[in-house]
Amino acid sequence: MQASILRPADPSAQYVLRLGDTCLILAQRLGEWCGHAPILEEDIALTNMALDLIGQARGLLTRAGQLGAAAGDPPLDEDQLAFLREERDYLNPTLVELPNGPYGALAGGGRDFAFTVMRNAMVATWLRLLWERLQGSSDAELAAIAAKAVKEARYHQQHAADWVVRLGDGTAESAQRIARALEAQWRYAAELFEDDALDRHAQATGLGPAASGLRQPWLDEMNALLAAAQLAAPAESAFRSTGKRGLHTEHMGPLLAEMQTLQRTYPGGAW
Repeated sequence: MQASILRPADPSAQYVLRLGDTCLILAQRLGEWCGHAPILEEDIALTNMALDLIGQARGLLTRAGQLGAAAGDPPLDEDQLAFLREERDYLNPTLVELPNGPYGALAGGGRDFAFTVMRNAMVATWLRLLWERLQGSSDAELAAIAAKAVKEARYHQQHAADWVVRLGDGTAESAQRIARALEAQWRYAAELFEDDALDRHAQATGLGPAASGLRQPWLDEMNALLAAAQLAAPAESAFRSTGKRGLHTEHMGPLLAEMQTLQRTYPGGAW
């Protein structure tokens, strides 16, 4: 893949950047619920979780730029990394870029609360496990970000888990929707636990854990949650999504167009 001036070449910077992209893109998806959630309390909750993730992304993108600059890459700040990269320069796993419903097939602008709840449960469980381990990172800045973020991830996980159980053990329609959300998204989770060169670098340097090391703890927690919701994990699939490598779905382009439009229309704008 052709190198980009807006994607640091340093592997430590890329490792942190990938985590920042994950938080940033999921925050964008959650922000789409503002004004559209099924009840006011959830409208506020989802928006606040999006803001938590944006805060995490800001710290991570800033640190990625610093690590890249220290290694000889061009100095980049959080705004440049968030708003001025092209689609293939984003390294988030595919799961977080999927729309807030089964590919826009449902009414209500393609939003399905059950779909978002299930994704939040899956991603927040993974993030909490990752943040816990990153508190011991060899990079003091990353460890400090993790120490704050793990508290937010615990809340995100508990909030989503409560809703998964409520929907799974609710009406026939709610149970059907949460089951459909699980079936649609489960196969994308495998990408979260695939080791690559960045993971191996992070493990070797103490920057962070190997992705594969989180798989079994995540499965244990998710299986317990699914059992409480009267759900069962779908069978393993050979399918592997490729967002971590910068190869995204057709949903990523429109998401970035909306997210970046102001900065690209008014470069460097200040208020």
